[in-house]
Amino acid sequence: LATISQLQRVSSMLPSDQENFLARTLHPTHYGRFCPIETPEGTEIGLRKNLAILAQVSTRTNLDENRFFSDMESEGLNKEGVEGTEVFFNGKFIGSAKNPEEFVKKIKEKRRRSELPVQMNIRHDLYFQNILISTETGRALRPLIIVENGNSRLKKEHLLRLEQGEFTWKDLIKEELIEYLDASEEESALVALYEEEITPEHTHLEIDSIDLFGVVTSLVPYGNHDQSSRLNRGSKTQKQALGLYAANYLCRLDTDVSILQYPQKPIVRSFVYDTLNTYPAGQNMIVAVMTHEGYNMKDALVFNKGSLDRGIGRSFYFRPHSAVEMNYAGSLKDEIVVPEKGTSGYKTEADYRFLEEDGIVYPEAEINAGEVLIGKTSPPKFLSDVREISIKTKKESSITMRQEEKGTVEAVFITKDVEGNKIVQVKTRDLRIPEIGDKFATSHGQKGVIGSVVPENDIPFTSTGVRPDVIFNPHGLPSRMTVGYLLELLAGKVGCLKGEIIDGTPFSGESKEELESK
Repeated sequence: LATISQLQRVSSMLPSDQENFLARTLHPTHYGRFCPIETPEGTEIGLRKNLAILAQVSTRTNLDENRFFSDMESEGLNKEGVEGTEVFFNGKFIGSAKNPEEFVKKIKEKRRRSELPVQMNIRHDLYFQNILISTETGRALRPLIIVENGNSRLKKEHLLRLEQGEFTWKDLIKEELIEYLDASEEESALVALYEEEITPEHTHLEIDSIDLFGVVTSLVPYGNHDQSSRLNRGSKTQKQALGLYAANYLCRLDTDVSILQYPQKPIVRSFVYDTLNTYPAGQNMIVAVMTHEGYNMKDALVFNKGSLDRGIGRSFYFRPHSAVEMNYAGSLKDEIVVPEKGTSGYKTEADYRFLEEDGIVYPEAEINAGEVLIGKTSPPKFLSDVREISIKTKKESSITMRQEEKGTVEAVFITKDVEGNKIVQVKTRDLRIPEIGDKFATSHGQKGVIGSVVPENDIPFTSTGVRPDVIFNPHGLPSRMTVGYLLELLAGKVGCLKGEIIDGTPFSGESKEELESK
């Protein structure tokens, strides 16, 4: 999820240490183009944005200018520019048009028929009395349904063909049902939010209300019921969630990586989640919203020890360790071996007990802090006059487990670099079980640390004997106004009892009344 967010990022070139209030604040043209929620806190706020879920950035178009200008002339462009409304192409004056409204209408029709580039935009500016045509790169475009004579061009039969797989997104554009507009052309358009609101004056219709948000924010169930500051925090915590970041994680040597042992797909989720088809991150938990003997004051959480014993929140932490046999001048080089006792800086024999004859630890060895993973000796920095290298002059430079860390050797990789130097990489894993002080969060920006782990016998239970996994403080809800979290709790319970996935898509998900009727 963090990778997808990174690919959708749009950064401003303005310095972050200056105020630049107008550059940081939201602008009406950002609607449907940039996510109004997802932006970092601190000096980068507002300067680093993310594209909305359906928005795209215009790219270079292969345009035959001679043919293009001849098409313009056939539609009423006068290259001499003697009279009429001035026409500009990418900021360059190319002529004038006597009947500007008819000229603009014909150009739009040609674009919709794909006779002109789909990413080309045209606008009749009534204030300055000119026509602006643009095919420049770097413009934020967003798709809209075309409305004609007060009716949407996108009909139910088109949606059925989409569901059956007969239609694709490109077909919608080819069939003149959807077109991309930049902020300039949208100035002269009238967009309806819902189909019921369409009047003869409307020119376009929104595809879905969720296209206001970016990819990450659109995954928050019932996100339209939350406060914006909480949604901002929730979008960040979603990207930090533990899960399965890659299917081939066992073969990779990424630095500081955690893998959740039992990741789950959410019971209440946005339809965007199924569309992305990402690897699951996070877990579904039974939550009780109540106080418990003061141990969940403020943002503290009370966890059920029985749930922790059954595997909730367990993860593996992976860390790679590597050593290289470097070659030096004078035929000197490092050696990956078990260091001999006379070596300078020799540790205790117990520290080398897991090394095999080749100086490398064996897989599945249980390593504690300070114990050696890869045995290695290096030549001295300065040679004596005799230029002799003995055991005593060799320096111990083994790779050890970090202090306050422990783990099991997951895998050992031996290879060579371009220069022929031997490389040994050892990957360790450590089982992490949630304990007091560990942080947990929901996608609504409600975060807290474990304040107490209570034995299962002391956890409150319902009339049917159900005990919660987590006890959450109710005082964290009114002030933060995360109504979407309450709706998700209600929907999650309905989903569990009915055995079905609940649609929690912002703006269009199952309402409270629909959930109650189930």
